Amino acid sequence: MLNRNQAAEYLGVSPGTLAVWASTGRYQLPFVKIGRKVFYRVVDLESFIEQRLFMQTH
Repeated sequence: MLNRNQAAEYLGVSPGTLAVWASTGRYQLPFVKIGRKVFYRVVDLESFIEQRLFMQTH
């Protein structure tokens, strides 16, 4: 698992962006919360990326 900073770097976004997504539910990106710490599974990050592959713009 990756912490929020590591997951943000993996996705190319800021840790604050991940925090907003988690609190607003803007994207369905699962996370694990242990106490106050937040972690992301690499398999979920990869799935998140795969769901956003496009062949053309709309």
